[in-house]
Amino acid sequence: MSVVDDNIAKAKGYLTRFSESGVMHHIAGESVPAASGKTFEIISPVDLSVLASVAKGNASDIDAAVAAAKEAFRTWSKTPGAERRKILIQVAEAIEARAEEIAFAECMDTGQALRFMSKAAIRGAANFRYFADQAPYAEDGEVKRTPTQMNTTSRRPIGPVGVITPWNTPFMLSTWKIAPALAAGCTVVHKPAEFSPVTAKLLVEIAESAGLPKGVLNVVNGFGEDAGKRLTEHRDIKAIAFVGESRTGSMIMAQGAATLKRVHFELGGKNPVIVFDDADLERAVDAAAFMIYSLNGERCTSSSRLLVQDTIYEDFTARVAEVAKRIKVGHPLDPETVVGPLIHPEHEAKVLSYFDKAREEGAVIAAGGEKVGDSGCFVAPTLFTQARNDMTVAQEEIFGPVLTAIPFKDEDEALQMANDVDYGLAAYLWTDDLNRAIRMTDNLEAGMMWVNSENIRHLPTPFGGVKASGIGRDGGDWSFDFYMETVNVSFPRSHHKVPKLGG
Repeated sequence: MSVVDDNIAKAKGYLTRFSESGVMHHIAGESVPAASGKTFEIISPVDLSVLASVAKGNASDIDAAVAAAKEAFRTWSKTPGAERRKILIQVAEAIEARAEEIAFAECMDTGQALRFMSKAAIRGAANFRYFADQAPYAEDGEVKRTPTQMNTTSRRPIGPVGVITPWNTPFMLSTWKIAPALAAGCTVVHKPAEFSPVTAKLLVEIAESAGLPKGVLNVVNGFGEDAGKRLTEHRDIKAIAFVGESRTGSMIMAQGAATLKRVHFELGGKNPVIVFDDADLERAVDAAAFMIYSLNGERCTSSSRLLVQDTIYEDFTARVAEVAKRIKVGHPLDPETVVGPLIHPEHEAKVLSYFDKAREEGAVIAAGGEKVGDSGCFVAPTLFTQARNDMTVAQEEIFGPVLTAIPFKDEDEALQMANDVDYGLAAYLWTDDLNRAIRMTDNLEAGMMWVNSENIRHLPTPFGGVKASGIGRDGGDWSFDFYMETVNVSFPRSHHKVPKLGG
C-alpha cells in the first residue's frame, strides 16, 4: 500500500462516524440534530463523493445555542483568569494529541494539501496557548490620577458572542476567533461554513473532553440565510466575529444594526506583492509563488497581484511561470501535493470563469489556465501576464491559485496600482532600498505589510485590513479589546466642592 493509499484509509477511518451518523449540532454539551429534522450533504472535492449529512440549523437551533451560551456565561465570565488559562492549555494539549485526525479530516473536507494542513492543529493549539497565557491579565487596566480623582479602568467580557468562520482553513481560523473569546470570559455560538463543518465539531468535542464546561462553546451548522441571519440578529449575542467575503460582511453589519451589535470582520483581499529591480529576485520569486499557490490560493492574505518593475518584468514572470508549471497538483493526502482540489464545484466554476475573462480583456496565460483531470475540483496553478490593473482579474478576488502579473515603471506608479483596488488587507514589498521601503509602507493602503518576506504571523501583532478588507484587529491585546468592554471607575482623592442647584 502506498503512502497515499494508507493516508486515505486513515482518513476514512477518522470520518466513519460522520459518514454513518452525520455531523450534528453541539449545544449545551450534547450532540443534537436540527430541530426541524432537516439535513444537507457535504461532498469531498477530491472526487465529489458524499462525506456526510449535516444538521441544517435554523432560528430554533440558534435560539437553543444562544440560551445555552447565555446560561454558561454566568459562570464562565466569573471564572478566574488563571483557571480559564489552565483549561485552555488543556484544550491546546488535547488538540495536539489529535493532530493527525484534524489534518486528515480537513484535507478531505476542504481539499487542502496535507503538507499545509498537517500544521493546522499545531497552529490551532498555538492560538489556544497564546490566548490562554493572556487570560489571567485580560481584565487588567490602568490607573489615571488627577489632583482630586483616581480613575481605574478594567475590562469585562462582553457576553455571549457569535463566531462565523469560512471554509478555506476552517480549523485554524476557528481557533483564531474562539480562543481569545474564551480567554476573555465570553461564551460562543459558532456557525462554521456549510462546506466544511467537520473540524468545528471535532474542536468542540476536543475542548469539552479537556475540561471546557458544557455550553461555553456551542456549534450550529447551516446556511447564512437562516442560521447565520438569526445569529447576527439575536439580541442576546453581543458581538459577531466573522471571516469571509466582503459582501457578506456588509450584510452582517446591516443585520446586526438593530441590536447595535459589535462586529469584527476579516474580509477579502486583492493583495499586491511589489518587486523592484534591486530586490533579491530568487527569494522574491519563491515568496510570490508561495503566497499564491500554497493553500490552493484560497486565503485572504494571498499575494494575488504581482507588480513587477518593467526592467525585470519579463525575466521575473518567466521564473514564476516555471515554478507554477512544476507545482504538483494532486490528492490532498499525497505528501508531495502542493495544490489540491478547490473546495466545491461552485467555487471551481467561479475560478475557471476568470480564465475566459482574462483572455477577453487581453491578458496572456503564461501558465495553467485550465482544469486538471476529469473528476474533482482540480485547477492548475495559473499565471496571467501582460495584464493591466483595471482588468477584472486584477480587481476581483478570485480566491484560487491564480496570479495576475502587471508591470510598473517607477515607485509612484507601483504605489498607485497597489492602492487602486477596493481591498486593503495585506501587501508585500521587495526592495533592498531602505528609504524606498519606508516611503512605500508609509503610503500603502493595507492593514498589514511585509518587507522582503512572505506572510509570517506573530501572534502578539495586530491582524486585519482597511477599506473593504475588514474592521478591527485580531492578535495580542487587540482581540481582548473586541471581546471585552472597558469600564472606568472614579474614586475621590479628596473632598471637593459639589455644585449646588436651586439654593
